[in-house]
Amino acid sequence: MTFGPASQLGVALFEDTDPIQLWPGRSDEEAATVIQAVYRQVLGNAYVMESERLSVPESQLKRGEISVREFVRQVAKSELYRSRFFDVCPRYRYTELTFKHLLGRAPEGYQETKHHSNILDASGFEADIDSYIDSDEYQNAYGEDIVPYYRGYKTQTGKNMVGFTYMFQLLRGASSSDLKGSLAGNSPKLYKHVIQETPLAVIAPSGGSDGWAFQDSPVGARTRHGAGAGEEGKVYRIEVTAYRSNVVNRVSKFRRSNQVYLVPFDKLSQEYQRIHQMGGVIASITPVS
Repeated sequence: MTFGPASQLGVALFEDTDPIQLWPGRSDEEAATVIQAVYRQVLGNAYVMESERLSVPESQLKRGEISVREFVRQVAKSELYRSRFFDVCPRYRYTELTFKHLLGRAPEGYQETKHHSNILDASGFEADIDSYIDSDEYQNAYGEDIVPYYRGYKTQTGKNMVGFTYMFQLLRGASSSDLKGSLAGNSPKLYKHVIQETPLAVIAPSGGSDGWAFQDSPVGARTRHGAGAGEEGKVYRIEVTAYRSNVVNRVSKFRRSNQVYLVPFDKLSQEYQRIHQMGGVIASITPVS
Protein backbone atom coordinates (compact mmCIF):
# COMPACT_ATOMS: atom_id res chain seq x y z
CA MET A 1 0.00 0.00 0.00
CA THR A 2 1.30 3.43 -0.89
CA PHE A 3 1.29 6.08 1.83
CA GLY A 4 -0.17 8.98 -0.09
CA PRO A 5 -1.76 8.91 -3.54
CA ALA A 6 0.79 8.02 -6.18
CA SER A 7 -0.17 10.90 -8.45
CA GLN A 8 0.28 13.39 -5.62
CA LEU A 9 3.56 12.03 -4.29
CA GLY A 10 5.22 11.73 -7.69
CA VAL A 11 5.47 7.93 -7.86
CA ALA A 12 2.48 7.17 -10.09
CA LEU A 13 4.50 5.32 -12.74
CA PHE A 14 6.11 3.04 -10.16
CA GLU A 15 2.80 2.36 -8.40
CA ASP A 16 1.02 1.51 -11.67
CA THR A 17 3.75 -0.85 -12.93
CA ASP A 18 3.65 -4.45 -11.78
CA PRO A 19 6.92 -6.12 -10.74
CA ILE A 20 8.70 -7.68 -13.71
CA GLN A 21 9.52 -11.36 -13.41
CA LEU A 22 11.31 -13.76 -15.74
CA TRP A 23 9.13 -16.86 -16.02
CA PRO A 24 10.20 -20.31 -17.23
CA GLY A 25 9.56 -20.77 -20.94
CA ARG A 26 9.75 -17.03 -21.61
CA SER A 27 10.13 -15.71 -25.14
CA ASP A 28 13.11 -13.71 -26.40
CA GLU A 29 10.92 -10.59 -26.30
CA GLU A 30 10.04 -11.20 -22.64
CA ALA A 31 13.70 -11.77 -21.78
CA ALA A 32 14.60 -8.52 -23.56
CA THR A 33 11.99 -6.69 -21.46
CA VAL A 34 13.54 -8.07 -18.27
CA ILE A 35 17.04 -7.07 -19.39
CA GLN A 36 15.91 -3.53 -20.14
CA ALA A 37 14.14 -3.31 -16.77
CA VAL A 38 17.31 -4.39 -14.94
CA TYR A 39 19.38 -1.73 -16.69
CA ARG A 40 16.76 0.91 -15.90
CA GLN A 41 16.52 -0.03 -12.21
CA VAL A 42 20.16 -0.73 -11.39
CA LEU A 43 21.49 2.26 -13.34
CA GLY A 44 18.92 4.67 -11.94
CA ASN A 45 17.09 5.30 -15.23
CA ALA A 46 20.30 6.40 -16.92
CA TYR A 47 20.63 5.92 -20.67
CA VAL A 48 22.71 2.92 -21.78
CA MET A 49 24.37 2.97 -25.18
CA GLU A 50 24.50 -0.21 -27.23
CA SER A 51 28.28 -0.37 -26.83
CA GLU A 52 27.92 -0.27 -23.03
CA ARG A 53 25.58 -3.24 -22.72
CA LEU A 54 26.79 -6.44 -21.09
CA SER A 55 26.43 -8.79 -24.04
CA VAL A 56 27.76 -11.96 -22.38
CA PRO A 57 25.57 -11.79 -19.23
CA GLU A 58 22.59 -10.87 -21.42
CA SER A 59 23.12 -14.02 -23.50
CA GLN A 60 23.52 -16.12 -20.35
CA LEU A 61 20.22 -14.80 -19.00
CA LYS A 62 18.40 -15.46 -22.28
CA ARG A 63 19.71 -19.04 -22.34
CA GLY A 64 18.66 -19.61 -18.73
CA GLU A 65 22.23 -20.04 -17.51
CA ILE A 66 21.91 -17.31 -14.87
CA SER A 67 18.98 -15.91 -12.89
CA VAL A 68 17.73 -12.35 -12.84
CA ARG A 69 19.46 -11.88 -9.49
CA GLU A 70 22.80 -12.90 -11.00
CA PHE A 71 22.25 -10.58 -13.95
CA VAL A 72 21.54 -7.75 -11.49
CA ARG A 73 24.82 -8.63 -9.77
CA GLN A 74 26.72 -8.47 -13.07
CA VAL A 75 25.28 -5.06 -13.94
CA ALA A 76 25.92 -3.66 -10.45
CA LYS A 77 29.53 -4.91 -10.47
CA SER A 78 30.19 -3.70 -14.00
CA GLU A 79 32.50 -0.87 -14.97
CA LEU A 80 29.35 0.82 -16.25
CA TYR A 81 27.93 1.04 -12.72
CA ARG A 82 31.24 1.62 -10.97
CA SER A 83 32.25 4.52 -13.24
CA ARG A 84 28.89 6.26 -12.82
CA PHE A 85 28.14 5.82 -9.15
CA PHE A 86 31.22 4.66 -7.25
CA ASP A 87 34.31 6.27 -8.75
CA VAL A 88 32.84 9.77 -9.11
CA CYS A 89 30.54 9.96 -6.07
CA PRO A 90 31.33 10.55 -2.40
CA ARG A 91 30.95 7.34 -0.42
CA TYR A 92 27.65 8.25 1.22
CA ARG A 93 26.11 9.30 -2.09
CA TYR A 94 27.16 5.97 -3.60
CA THR A 95 25.68 4.14 -0.60
CA GLU A 96 22.31 5.88 -0.69
CA LEU A 97 22.04 5.25 -4.42
CA THR A 98 23.02 1.60 -4.09
CA PHE A 99 20.30 1.11 -1.48
CA LYS A 100 17.88 2.66 -3.94
CA HIS A 101 19.08 0.68 -6.97
CA LEU A 102 19.42 -2.76 -5.37
CA LEU A 103 17.01 -2.81 -2.42
CA GLY A 104 14.46 -0.30 -3.70
CA ARG A 105 14.60 1.88 -0.60
CA ALA A 106 16.67 4.49 1.19
CA PRO A 107 19.03 3.70 4.08
CA GLU A 108 17.17 4.09 7.35
CA GLY A 109 19.93 5.06 9.72
CA TYR A 110 23.58 5.49 10.53
CA GLN A 111 24.18 1.83 11.38
CA GLU A 112 23.19 0.73 7.88
CA THR A 113 25.49 3.22 6.16
CA LYS A 114 28.30 2.45 8.60
CA HIS A 115 27.92 -1.28 7.90
CA HIS A 116 28.46 -0.77 4.17
CA SER A 117 31.29 1.68 4.77
CA ASN A 118 33.05 -1.00 6.81
CA ILE A 119 32.62 -3.52 3.99
CA LEU A 120 34.11 -1.05 1.51
CA ASP A 121 37.10 -0.46 3.79
CA ALA A 122 37.70 -4.14 4.47
CA SER A 123 36.84 -5.82 1.18
CA GLY A 124 36.13 -3.25 -1.52
CA PHE A 125 33.47 -2.38 -4.08
CA GLU A 126 32.52 -5.84 -5.36
CA ALA A 127 32.11 -7.27 -1.87
CA ASP A 128 29.83 -4.38 -0.99
CA ILE A 129 27.63 -5.06 -4.02
CA ASP A 130 27.46 -8.73 -3.00
CA SER A 131 26.35 -7.73 0.49
CA TYR A 132 23.18 -6.16 -0.91
CA ILE A 133 22.33 -8.89 -3.40
CA ASP A 134 23.15 -11.79 -1.06
CA SER A 135 21.14 -10.29 1.81
CA ASP A 136 18.02 -11.91 3.22
CA GLU A 137 16.17 -8.69 2.46
CA TYR A 138 16.94 -8.90 -1.25
CA GLN A 139 15.99 -12.58 -1.38
CA ASN A 140 12.72 -12.03 0.49
CA ALA A 141 11.75 -9.03 -1.63
CA TYR A 142 12.79 -10.19 -5.10
CA GLY A 143 13.99 -13.79 -5.02
CA GLU A 144 15.87 -15.12 -8.02
CA ASP A 145 13.64 -13.99 -10.87
CA ILE A 146 12.06 -10.60 -10.03
CA VAL A 147 13.70 -7.37 -11.18
CA PRO A 148 14.29 -5.08 -8.16
CA TYR A 149 11.79 -2.23 -7.94
CA TYR A 150 11.20 0.81 -5.76
CA ARG A 151 9.29 -0.12 -2.61
CA GLY A 152 10.52 2.33 0.03
CA TYR A 153 7.56 4.66 -0.54
CA LYS A 154 5.10 1.91 0.45
CA THR A 155 4.02 0.97 3.97
CA GLN A 156 5.96 -2.03 5.22
CA THR A 157 5.71 -3.99 8.43
CA GLY A 158 8.61 -3.23 10.73
CA LYS A 159 9.73 -0.11 8.85
CA ASN A 160 9.74 3.30 10.48
CA MET A 161 8.71 6.77 9.40
CA VAL A 162 12.30 7.92 8.96
CA GLY A 163 13.07 5.58 6.07
CA PHE A 164 9.76 6.47 4.43
CA THR A 165 10.61 10.17 4.40
CA TYR A 166 14.16 9.53 3.14
CA MET A 167 12.88 7.67 0.08
CA PHE A 168 11.16 10.80 -1.19
CA GLN A 169 14.50 12.60 -1.22
CA LEU A 170 15.78 9.98 -3.66
CA LEU A 171 12.63 9.31 -5.68
CA ARG A 172 10.26 12.00 -6.89
CA GLY A 173 9.41 10.91 -10.41
CA ALA A 174 10.47 8.79 -13.35
CA SER A 175 11.54 11.40 -15.88
CA SER A 176 15.12 11.98 -14.74
CA SER A 177 18.08 9.78 -13.97
CA ASP A 178 20.35 9.38 -10.96
CA LEU A 179 23.29 10.11 -13.26
CA LYS A 180 22.28 13.56 -14.48
CA GLY A 181 18.82 14.35 -13.21
CA SER A 182 19.54 15.40 -9.63
CA LEU A 183 19.96 19.04 -8.64
CA ALA A 184 22.24 17.82 -5.86
CA GLY A 185 24.66 16.43 -8.42
CA ASN A 186 27.00 13.95 -6.77
CA SER A 187 26.47 15.32 -3.27
CA PRO A 188 24.75 13.06 -0.71
CA LYS A 189 21.13 13.96 -0.08
CA LEU A 190 20.74 12.12 3.20
CA TYR A 191 24.18 12.16 4.86
CA LYS A 192 23.66 14.29 7.97
CA HIS A 193 20.02 13.25 8.32
CA VAL A 194 20.87 9.53 8.24
CA ILE A 195 23.61 10.04 10.85
CA GLN A 196 21.16 11.86 13.14
CA GLU A 197 18.27 9.59 12.07
CA THR A 198 15.93 12.56 11.76
CA PRO A 199 12.97 12.53 9.35
CA LEU A 200 12.73 14.91 6.42
CA ALA A 201 9.81 16.84 5.02
CA VAL A 202 7.63 15.03 2.49
CA ILE A 203 5.98 17.72 0.41
CA ALA A 204 3.60 16.72 -2.34
CA PRO A 205 4.43 18.16 -5.76
CA SER A 206 1.93 20.53 -7.32
CA GLY A 207 -0.75 19.22 -9.64
CA GLY A 208 -2.43 16.61 -7.43
CA SER A 209 -5.42 15.24 -9.28
CA ASP A 210 -8.44 12.97 -8.99
CA GLY A 211 -9.64 14.68 -5.83
CA TRP A 212 -6.51 13.81 -3.86
CA ALA A 213 -5.14 17.32 -3.36
CA PHE A 214 -4.96 18.04 0.33
CA GLN A 215 -7.26 20.75 1.69
CA ASP A 216 -6.41 22.05 5.11
CA SER A 217 -8.95 21.34 7.83
CA PRO A 218 -10.19 24.04 10.21
CA VAL A 219 -7.95 24.71 13.18
CA GLY A 220 -10.41 22.95 15.45
CA ALA A 221 -9.83 19.68 13.63
CA ARG A 222 -6.10 19.58 14.34
CA THR A 223 -4.76 17.12 16.87
CA ARG A 224 -1.53 17.35 18.83
CA HIS A 225 -0.08 14.07 20.07
CA GLY A 226 2.08 14.51 23.12
CA ALA A 227 2.71 17.54 25.28
CA GLY A 228 5.56 18.99 23.28
CA ALA A 229 8.45 18.44 20.98
CA GLY A 230 10.28 16.12 23.33
CA GLU A 231 14.01 15.94 23.81
CA GLU A 232 14.67 16.06 20.07
CA GLY A 233 13.17 19.55 19.96
CA LYS A 234 10.96 19.22 16.90
CA VAL A 235 7.31 18.70 16.11
CA TYR A 236 6.20 17.49 12.68
CA ARG A 237 2.98 18.39 10.91
CA ILE A 238 1.44 15.35 9.18
CA GLU A 239 -1.34 16.01 6.69
CA VAL A 240 -3.58 13.00 6.15
CA THR A 241 -6.29 12.72 3.54
CA ALA A 242 -8.76 10.12 2.26
CA TYR A 243 -9.51 8.58 5.64
CA ARG A 244 -11.69 5.58 5.06
CA SER A 245 -12.67 2.40 6.83
CA ASN A 246 -10.59 -0.69 6.15
CA VAL A 247 -13.69 -2.86 6.59
CA VAL A 248 -16.44 -3.04 3.97
CA ASN A 249 -19.80 -1.49 5.00
CA ARG A 250 -18.35 0.01 8.17
CA VAL A 251 -18.76 3.73 8.69
CA SER A 252 -15.51 5.56 9.36
CA LYS A 253 -15.28 7.24 12.75
CA PHE A 254 -13.78 10.34 11.10
CA ARG A 255 -16.24 13.10 10.23
CA ARG A 256 -13.70 14.73 7.93
CA SER A 257 -11.54 12.95 5.36
CA ASN A 258 -8.69 15.43 5.92
CA GLN A 259 -6.83 15.59 9.23
CA VAL A 260 -3.73 17.39 10.52
CA TYR A 261 -1.61 15.95 13.31
CA LEU A 262 1.21 17.72 15.14
CA VAL A 263 3.48 14.92 16.32
CA PRO A 264 6.70 15.02 18.37
CA PHE A 265 9.74 13.46 16.74
CA ASP A 266 9.84 10.48 19.07
CA LYS A 267 6.21 9.60 18.26
CA LEU A 268 6.56 9.65 14.46
CA SER A 269 6.99 5.93 13.87
CA GLN A 270 4.10 5.13 16.20
CA GLU A 271 1.89 7.62 14.38
CA TYR A 272 3.01 6.27 10.99
CA GLN A 273 1.69 2.84 11.94
CA ARG A 274 -1.52 4.19 13.47
CA ILE A 275 -2.43 6.19 10.35
CA HIS A 276 -1.76 3.14 8.21
CA GLN A 277 -3.99 0.96 10.39
CA MET A 278 -6.81 3.51 10.23
CA GLY A 279 -6.71 3.62 6.43
CA GLY A 280 -5.34 7.15 6.15
CA VAL A 281 -3.20 8.46 3.30
CA ILE A 282 -0.27 10.74 4.14
CA ALA A 283 -0.17 13.79 1.89
CA SER A 284 2.84 15.55 3.44
CA ILE A 285 5.16 15.67 6.43
CA THR A 286 6.76 18.99 7.34
CA PRO A 287 8.63 20.25 10.42
CA VAL A 288 6.87 22.90 12.47
CA SER A 289 9.10 25.91 12.98
